Parts: sequence; structure tokens; C-alpha cells
Amino acid sequence: MLPIGRNDLANTMTRSLRVLYLEHNESDRELVRMALDDKEMAFEFVYATSGAEFAAALDRERFDFFLSEYTRPGDDSVSALALARKKCPDVPYLFVSGTIGEERAVECLKSGAADFVLKERLERLLPAVRHALREAGERARSCVVEETRRRQLEAQLLQAQKMEAIGQLAGGVAHDFNNVLTVVIGYARLLLDRGTLPPDAVELLTQIFTAGTRAANLTRQLLVFSRKQTVNRRVIDLNQVAGEISGMLLRLIGEPIKLELALSPAPCLVDADGGMMEQVLMNLAVNARDAMPRGGVLAIATERITISDAATRRHPGARTGEFACLSMRDTGCGIPPENLERIFEPFFTTKEAGHGTGLGLATVFGIVQQHQGWIELESELGAGTCFRILLPAAPAAAMVPARHPARTVTASGGSETLLVVEDEPAVREFAVAVLRSHGYRVLQAGSGVDALDVWKWHGSRIAVLVTDLVMPDGLGGVELAARLRKEKPALKVVLTSGYESGAIGEAFRPPAGTHFIQKPYRPQVLAQAVRDALDDNYDR
Repeated sequence: MLPIGRNDLANTMTRSLRVLYLEHNESDRELVRMALDDKEMAFEFVYATSGAEFAAALDRERFDFFLSEYTRPGDDSVSALALARKKCPDVPYLFVSGTIGEERAVECLKSGAADFVLKERLERLLPAVRHALREAGERARSCVVEETRRRQLEAQLLQAQKMEAIGQLAGGVAHDFNNVLTVVIGYARLLLDRGTLPPDAVELLTQIFTAGTRAANLTRQLLVFSRKQTVNRRVIDLNQVAGEISGMLLRLIGEPIKLELALSPAPCLVDADGGMMEQVLMNLAVNARDAMPRGGVLAIATERITISDAATRRHPGARTGEFACLSMRDTGCGIPPENLERIFEPFFTTKEAGHGTGLGLATVFGIVQQHQGWIELESELGAGTCFRILLPAAPAAAMVPARHPARTVTASGGSETLLVVEDEPAVREFAVAVLRSHGYRVLQAGSGVDALDVWKWHGSRIAVLVTDLVMPDGLGGVELAARLRKEKPALKVVLTSGYESGAIGEAFRPPAGTHFIQKPYRPQVLAQAVRDALDDNYDR
């Protein structure tokens, strides 16, 4: 038998209702039919005189409710109730009897019957049927809502797990690529800095250096997506960030697109990385620009809002509290519905080959996740798209520190002895070459264990340890530095990694007084980090 649909129960008042009635007495059948004669509801009866006929009809057709006589315990009506509850648990079952007592009636209700009506009081039958159908419809609607919500939560969980898995993969790929790019960019920079190469060689090397730098930017975006990029938090005003970058955005989107700012009258404060917030705005602006090839309007707005408990149901990452909202709306072509769930995946793009990496929105997603926020997206084909970024609001009384331009420094060399520990041979040879070119005496080791052997013979004259953070023999850079500093507290340490320092985890965080540089690094960066360590400079 096909089970009755829940939507059918919700609409029982607007169509003929099919009734399976277990009753052997024809006179009682007619009395019940007359009791259910109603202008608003039409009934179609299918009669059964035994439990076997009831079961056969149940297998053959669909019904909206069941009626049954009740004569004595153990008769066909009791087994019919059990069968109906098993096969059609949502369909109400009513007893119509002249002999059922109060005790038996309670037992029937406990067994799943919706109600019972005495034959001498058939005027109660129609209201009882109406009430049972109404309750069944309400239960059906409730089940539909719960089922829909459950499926939505399952889909959101699967999407979150998918994004997390992609993020783990992206972070690992970026880490490995940074080792390779350290060598490519580093050697290209060393050769370019010599200043003695012919112009054609300089041009070729410049192309190599530029391509390597672009690749490094891609891996940096992968690290952001995988939440393995350090967040330099401070209290910033999103109004100030949007205002200061608006000039750059105008140049980025071009003249055909009009830029509008609707900034909050009061400061819109968040505890965030200002550079990352600028990256979010630029990436979203590029995405909007590509959606408006013939021009349009790009509107940026900020506001401080309160998220209620009811509002959290719109998004799985939402939560109650005070939040700053940064939104960007365009009048572009909109996003097809089938692409909405994938737009934050790295390398997913609908643009033509050569017109995008597919990392712009993935980077935005990663940044927002790192700031404990979430993104709400609305898009309509032909009407445009709106990204709303919600970030925890900072207290209104928080101070916004002034911005200072970064200092430009030139690295000097020295004659001290250094120990370079790096498990990637090409990266190790590059680092050794750079430091020797600056006058240092350099010892090297391919692992933490090998470094301990070198230390046994040369520890007294080693002034700086330059070591990778994570190495395959289980002795990482932090632990190695700690062990060597027990013997020589004055030892200076420079840590390197394809990840940023804040992404390695608590066990690998550089201790105070330790320098950290991220791969891929340039020759001057490495040389300056060593010089700063030797000179006890920790503010660069």
C-alpha cells in the first residue's frame, strides 16, 4: 500500500475523504454514513467485514482515516488498529461502538486510536472526525517543518565539513609550495641584486621573480582560506577602512561603475586585522566589477546591529550579540542558484580561463572565519548580489590606534657563526648561500637530530640558530631551540615556516625573544632577521 501523504492530511477539508470502515452490520454502517453527512466534507466509504478484508483494502488503496466497530477484546478491530498504526501511523483511527467500556476505551487510546464514539451518541462522530483530522494535519505540518530543518542542518554540516577538508588540503599545498617558492624567488633576487648581469638576463630573471611573487600571493590566499594566516588584531573602525581604501577601489573597478558609500554615523569598531579587512573589500570589489562589464553601481555600507535569537536561524554560523555589518551590493548579473553553495570553494570560478584564479571569495571566506564572523549572501539573476559580513563588534569606548607607515630597512652582515637547520635541501642551500654572502660563517643540518650532533662540536661558537619550525624527525624548531638554550641561554633564534607563526598551533608558537619569518622569504628578509636577532631588535 502507498502510505497517505502528509500534505494530503493538511488539505482534508477541501476534497473527498476516503474512509476504510470495519463493520459487519449494514444497519450500523448506514447510521454512521448518515451521521457523517456534511455540506463541507464529502466521504467515500470502503467497507470491510473482517480483519482480513481490512488488511487487503489497506494494501490496495490509500485512506484519510479509519473507522472501526468494537465488540469485545481480541476481535478483529484490535488487530486492525495495530495494523493501521504500523502501516499508516499518520492516519487517524476512530472506534464507533455500542459496547466499549471506559477501561477498554482508555486501552484503545493508549494503543494509538484517535478517539472513540458510542453508537447511541453519533452526533459526536462528525466533530470527533474533524478534530482528529485537524490534529493529524497539524502533526503533519510540524513533521514537514522539522524534516525540512533537519535536511537544511545536514546540508549545512556537510558543506562546513567539505570546506574544512578543502581548507586542510589548501593549507598543506600552500606550505609545500612556499618551500619551493623560497628557492625560486630567493635565487632570482640574489642574481638581480648583483647588478652585473646583461640586460637580457635581467629581463628574464625579472620575469621569473615576478611569476614567483605572484605564485607566493596565491599560496598566501590559500593560507588565508585554510585559516593558517596570522591575524594581527587591533581595534579598527570599518568606516575608516572603507573610506581610506575607496580611492583604490575606484581605480580598481573603473569609470563605468559608480561607487557609493553609506557609512555608519557612529564608529563601526571591530577587533580585526586592518590589512585583511582591506583585502576583503578589494576581493569583493573585483568580484562585483566582473559581474558588471557594462557598468553599474557598487554600494558599500557599514552599520552596528544586534543579532537576536530569531535572526540566528538564517545562518548556521550566526549567534546573538552586538555585531558590525560590512556589506557590499552590486547591480550586476547575479549568481546562478546552483553556484551559490560553491562560490567560496578555492579555485571554483565561472570566469573564462585566464580571467580569475577562483581564490578571491575563498580568501574572503577564510578571513571572515578567522575573525569569528560569518557571511550572508543574497543574489538574484539579473538584479545583483549583496554580501553581508558580520563581525563581533568592539566596545564603543575602545581606542583606535593611529596608523604608522612601515619602515624600510637595509640588512647589514656580520662575521658570527650561524647554524641553519632545514629539512628541505634546496631551501637550506639557499639560506646558507644568502647568509654566507653577508659575511657569516654558516653551519648546516638537515634535521633537529642532526643539529644536536653539530651542536656537540660547535655549540660554543654558534651565535644564532636559524631553524624550520616543523621537521620530520619529531624534533621541531621550538623544541630544538629550547634544548640548546638550556646549554646556552644567550643563543639567538630565528624560526621559519611555510605557515605563519599564529597558524602552527600552541605547541609550536615561537617563544618571546624569538624572530619569525614566513616562507617564501627574500634574501634581505632573512639577512635582516639574523641581524636583528644578533642586535636584540624585536620591533621590526
